[in-house]
Amino acid sequence: MSDGRVLLARDGTFAALTRGGGVTGRRGTSPDGLFRHDARHLSRWLLTVDGAEPAVLTPARDGSLPAASVLTPPAVRDAPAPYTVFREQAVASGLLLERLRLVSNSPDRVTARLELLVDADFADQFELRSDGRAYARPPEAAREAGERPDGVEFTYRRGEGWLSRTTVTCDPPPDEVTPEDRPGRRAGTARRLGWTLTLPPHGAAELALRVEARPHGAPPVADVATPARAAAEHRAGIEAFTHPPAAADAALLSPAERAALRTACAHGLSDLALLRVPAAGPRGEPLRVPGAGIPWFLTLFGRDSVLTSLFALPYRPALARDTLLALAATQGTRHDAFSAEQPGRIAHEVRHGELAAFRQVPYGRYYGSVDVTPLFLVLLQAHAEATQDTALAARLEPQARAAVEWMLGDGGLAERGWLVYTPDPGGLVNQNWKDSAGAICFADGTQAEGPVAVAEAQGYAYDALVRTARLARGVWGDAPYADRLDALAAGLRDRFHRDFWLPAQDFPALALDGRGRQVDALASDAGHLLWSGILDRERGERTGRRLLAGDFFSGWAVRTLAACQRPYHPLSYHRGSCWPHDNAVIALGLARYGLGAEVRTLARGLLATAEAHGWRLPEVLAGYARSDHPAPVPYPHACSPQAWAAATPLALLTAVSGGGGT
Repeated sequence: MSDGRVLLARDGTFAALTRGGGVTGRRGTSPDGLFRHDARHLSRWLLTVDGAEPAVLTPARDGSLPAASVLTPPAVRDAPAPYTVFREQAVASGLLLERLRLVSNSPDRVTARLELLVDADFADQFELRSDGRAYARPPEAAREAGERPDGVEFTYRRGEGWLSRTTVTCDPPPDEVTPEDRPGRRAGTARRLGWTLTLPPHGAAELALRVEARPHGAPPVADVATPARAAAEHRAGIEAFTHPPAAADAALLSPAERAALRTACAHGLSDLALLRVPAAGPRGEPLRVPGAGIPWFLTLFGRDSVLTSLFALPYRPALARDTLLALAATQGTRHDAFSAEQPGRIAHEVRHGELAAFRQVPYGRYYGSVDVTPLFLVLLQAHAEATQDTALAARLEPQARAAVEWMLGDGGLAERGWLVYTPDPGGLVNQNWKDSAGAICFADGTQAEGPVAVAEAQGYAYDALVRTARLARGVWGDAPYADRLDALAAGLRDRFHRDFWLPAQDFPALALDGRGRQVDALASDAGHLLWSGILDRERGERTGRRLLAGDFFSGWAVRTLAACQRPYHPLSYHRGSCWPHDNAVIALGLARYGLGAEVRTLARGLLATAEAHGWRLPEVLAGYARSDHPAPVPYPHACSPQAWAAATPLALLTAVSGGGGT
């Protein structure tokens, strides 16, 4: 992870550890622990050797499988450590596995004292964020710890229907299990597990530890014997997924840049393999979809999962198939103001945690997104076109038609002429990809008030109508429906040119507010209009060139807002930062309009950014110019890895090979 911690992730389970393999109970922007189903199932995992924190001779390396570190008791030059601890850790679905091998450095018999402080706070991820909000629990909600012959089990109960467990088992069993000594404080659930191990001269001893995270409603996990075996299985799965992408002619780049792009693609595919999470299709079929990112978003996210799948479609079409089926299975069927569900609407995100289950947050299945529904339709047609297999498009015809009806009805396209959203006071104020408060603003910084018609969503709607018309005509055998959709798309394009274009700036408006006023901030969203094809040729070319001007392009990437405007801030989440996935869409749009020089400039900036981050593109970086600092300045709260950032090199590969989309 970007903050120096070690990340292990597999099948929707992830562990964030210190370099020495511990868990401190950290909260805030970069929590540590073992996580599954949006809850922290291990909040303390602190090893002491001979009564002290061990020295870390070799820290674990992020990305290594298994995570391996070398520890010793504290020592000095003239009294070296009597033994060394070789630590291996790995995760599997619902499991953290650890092997401690103690090797004697002495010709005499050595006694080693190991203690492990363990706790599980079952904190919901929404609690762990640094926004300071507190979520009330009923009085009967309680955490408990119970001893087992081979370890300890932690439980969390809420009412009669909610039970989560974390079970720690040890081989050999601990000599004793005692509560944490907390002088002057009420005893908590933390337990200290202790072992006294005897090492023969230059001999060894081993300790195997297994942590099972079993959230409410989850079945027992499959057993995996050792970290090495878990790591080997995981490594095999990653290698199967990360074989080199199909050859493409990256003619716009130099040979050195093509090599850099291959490296970035390989790292991106490796991260995508880590981020795949289990999901279910309409018939309950098991799927693996790209979860959005770690630590906060390792779950199905409509917009993120769709865009990730679109970027990867020419190279890994199975991601698109599974994403489409998972989103079809969660498509809205009723009106629910709390979750923003509406018939035909595609889900923004799906959560499994306690606060979502008890509707203390609306995100169990939350539908507050204006753009994922048209993007679902774009992906459906793109998948059929890329794979030359129309079976999935035929199977999901009912869901596709329902998505179109949502756009026309609750989405506002028929009544208002635009795809619109109304800010959700209990959920997301803005419901496009720039979903932070204040992101959709005028050039003076004033936030647009709803119903808001944001520019890129109109482009997505246009593309969705055009593509769904192709499906209707070529797959579903419904020419009248196709004609209707084509007419709707043409009307939307004409209105967009009339109402969104800013003549003085020669650039598209960011949005129309609820009063029909042009929201006149100059924003990167315009690049999405190139990708969707809603702009005519002349406007598209001028827009693309403008995005590579110095106030937009930092030298690393295109900023979310041009720096010449009052609301610009290089450390703002959506008002001046740079997002790799946003730039991937822009690159595909530039390629669509034949702007090869601009594609090359943008690709070079992003490749330099990737190299500066060890080839793992972060979710977002600060908007400072390349002339301000010789390396990209990190955004302080970025998720890493993040799925659509990981897929960005694949989109660049398509763009520099002359592809303008999927």
